Amino acid sequence: MLEHIDNFNKTITELYRILKPNGIIIVYAPFFLNTKYFGDPDHKIPFSIRTFDNYEYIGNRRLKFYEKWKLNHRTNYETGAQFEVLEKKFITSHFAALKWMDFLVNIEPVMYERFLSGIFSPEEVYFKLRAIK
Repeated sequence: MLEHIDNFNKTITELYRILKPNGIIIVYAPFFLNTKYFGDPDHKIPFSIRTFDNYEYIGNRRLKFYEKWKLNHRTNYETGAQFEVLEKKFITSHFAALKWMDFLVNIEPVMYERFLSGIFSPEEVYFKLRAIK
């Protein structure tokens, strides 16, 4: 349902507020380059593998080169909502014959999205997030 809302930041901030400390939220949403997203005129929020980057709690985790860059360009609107990203991945298809592709596209999902998702678009993105309070 998150792809149907008008104000993503307001909704994520409220979800964060009502979650208990260390509470888990799981999000499935259509990937913005897939017909599941742009085929529905009621979708308002495009989802990518980087949708929650601005709310990501980094802690002491070792960052990849593009993660270091994105830290200097965060725009989480100063809400204070922070989530540890426990898992994020593409779901290429629910069709059994294509499920093997999940492994390939999720080796490095940010790079896949940037360079190859326009050729073979995953159907959905999946996030498992833990509220950091």
